[in-house]
Amino acid sequence: MAANLVNLEAVDKVYGTRALLDGVSLGVNEGDRIGVVGRNGDGKTTLIRILAKLESADAGRVTHAGDLRLGVLTQHDSLDPAATIRHEVIGDLADHEWAGNAKIRDVLTGLFGDLHLPGFTQGLDTVIGPLSGGERRRIALAKLLIAEQDLIVLDEPTNHLDVEGISWLARHLAARRSALVVVTHDRWFLDQVATRMWDVQRGTVHEYEGGYSDYVFARAERERIAATEEAKRQNLMRKELAWLRRGAPARTSKPRFRIEAANELIADVPPPRDSSELMKFASSRLGKTVFELADVTVQAGPKVLLKHLTWQLGPGDRIGLVGVNGAGKTSLLRTLEAAARSGGERQPVAGKVVVGKTVKLAYLSQEVAELNPALRVLEAVQQVRDRVDLGKGREMTAGQLCEKFGFTKEKQWTPVGDLSGGERRRLQLLRLLMDEPNVLFLDEPTNDLDIETLTQLEDLLDGWPGSMIVISHDRYFVERTTDRVFALLGDAALRMLPRGLDEYLERRQKVIDAAAPAPAQPAAAAPKKPAAANRAAQKELQRIERQLDRIGEQEAALHTRMAEHATDFEKVAGMDAELRELGAKREELELRWLELAEDA
Repeated sequence: MAANLVNLEAVDKVYGTRALLDGVSLGVNEGDRIGVVGRNGDGKTTLIRILAKLESADAGRVTHAGDLRLGVLTQHDSLDPAATIRHEVIGDLADHEWAGNAKIRDVLTGLFGDLHLPGFTQGLDTVIGPLSGGERRRIALAKLLIAEQDLIVLDEPTNHLDVEGISWLARHLAARRSALVVVTHDRWFLDQVATRMWDVQRGTVHEYEGGYSDYVFARAERERIAATEEAKRQNLMRKELAWLRRGAPARTSKPRFRIEAANELIADVPPPRDSSELMKFASSRLGKTVFELADVTVQAGPKVLLKHLTWQLGPGDRIGLVGVNGAGKTSLLRTLEAAARSGGERQPVAGKVVVGKTVKLAYLSQEVAELNPALRVLEAVQQVRDRVDLGKGREMTAGQLCEKFGFTKEKQWTPVGDLSGGERRRLQLLRLLMDEPNVLFLDEPTNDLDIETLTQLEDLLDGWPGSMIVISHDRYFVERTTDRVFALLGDAALRMLPRGLDEYLERRQKVIDAAAPAPAQPAAAAPKKPAAANRAAQKELQRIERQLDRIGEQEAALHTRMAEHATDFEKVAGMDAELRELGAKREELELRWLELAEDA
């Protein structure tokens, strides 16, 4: 049985008049991999700080195993600004010692691209003080991952990492033996590393088995059974579940019965968006031309980022733009923006950008636009427009759109100066959409947004009729909102990737492998499993699936009987005991199913 590492018993935490945690009891055991989700401000960071004993609870008890080795990545690092990266990350190890350590090499290469830290002027000997917050955060993460821990607690570890860095971090954490508790809004990352989920909501924490995809299904099912009044939220969860089941690649290994249950739950949910209908509507708003580039060169100062680029963004195109840092993603958007804002007068250093006459561009940059801090949220939105046409006959008032983005009626009267970074980001998006653009450029739109707000934004964009380019390190958001992916691979060219981000990571890995020294000859491959063993595994899988089907039927019958005898406490208690037994048997069978599926 796995040893217990951390226990929270009846923990309370209050800020002002608001209870962030109310009687929360949780445990973390050896081997646990827990993802923490919830709205910004609901207490995710507070929960993990109390769990790590960085903050004390108002009531209740937090206990750690006596010899617990704990590593924590917080929102603010404790690095010595006068120290070098070498001193903080590697310590006193001689070059031949750390360079001969496979773990240190893997961490430095994964987080910085190379052992020599090419993004830093002095490499490992760069002084930390003048570095940016994102650079310091990567250094703090490297320092943590090189050490040995029993439990790693991470607060938004994917912030400031690109698609490749996030992919490497997911693989690295999955291969470690350490238990893990991670707060992140990156849903793809959660599916790769988490086997349990904690959903922090209004003072309580709901626990779910599996990664993010499993959580979406389980939460949608729980809300359906409970018949909650949060119909809007439930519908969003079911819509996201429909996308996960129908459109996205399989993200976790799930037993067949669970897939069937998910499909039944979404039987009446239409596809997230009607692409052909949106394309027609976009064409009527934009005409044939949006942006056309002919033999264009894009520069940042003296550096040539793109050359001889001939490309077009058509009406209704939804493009995801990925690439290595510094390859020119943001510079390309700024070149197109300059041409659009000047009516075609501002052109790149070489080549030509043609802008459609009806283009009305909205550009969400990485910098949050400054607003009058004395303005209320609703006033800041109404400054742009009182009502917005979302297309296809849908119209919203400024107040309704505020609610869609998580600004409740009370919150709409909060001064802008009192908003958090994530709330200001939401407000910036709101103001852009209120202006009824027909072309959207979104540069890292997911920064500082919680998962619930991201889901609402995705739902809104599903019905938005126009052309769109999205730059994001959030793989889930790119796959969810765009139809095609283009990549800048650092060779001054733009390429379409038919297989999306999987193809991008494969191409980048080939570049890295080509630059690396030749590996040693691999050992002989392990012999394949005999066909007879595979056949036996398949038979047992089928037998387990039949048993799971029967258990599902028995559980459904028990639920029906419990509803019929709701006033008879003794009968309900007896049936509840039966349900627990069935649940334990089901968990045992699911575990065996997953073991067999992996072997087979």
